[in-house]
Amino acid sequence: MMTRVLLPLGILALVVGQALAQGDTVTIFAVVTKVPRDRSQIPAHVLADGHVTDSLLLASDEILGNPIWRTLEICHSLKAEAWKTPSGYRLASVTVVDSGMLPMELQGVAGDCLLRKALDIAPLAD
Repeated sequence: MMTRVLLPLGILALVVGQALAQGDTVTIFAVVTKVPRDRSQIPAHVLADGHVTDSLLLASDEILGNPIWRTLEICHSLKAEAWKTPSGYRLASVTVVDSGMLPMELQGVAGDCLLRKALDIAPLAD
């Protein structure tokens, strides 16, 4: 009888402990600065808590399986729910947004990125 009570309580404590260890998610905005071959760690300019920093976006298996994430390119603008970790931001959910929907702190970064991308591609058009 005692194991019937303790087993569900142990499982509940494990689940609650993991949720508390991860903490609350924060909403971040990001502009992708480079797309490496390994799409589980994407370098980006990230706006969180009012500050823009260079950081890594760490994708989970669910996000890696998303077709949009597989076609991610440099200069893409993102809105995401994430946890802050020492190595970057662990993504819980992500949405690709238009660069005009970014906060003002990142619109200049996105504009500069798009200009550089256009100048890199323009010579190839001839």
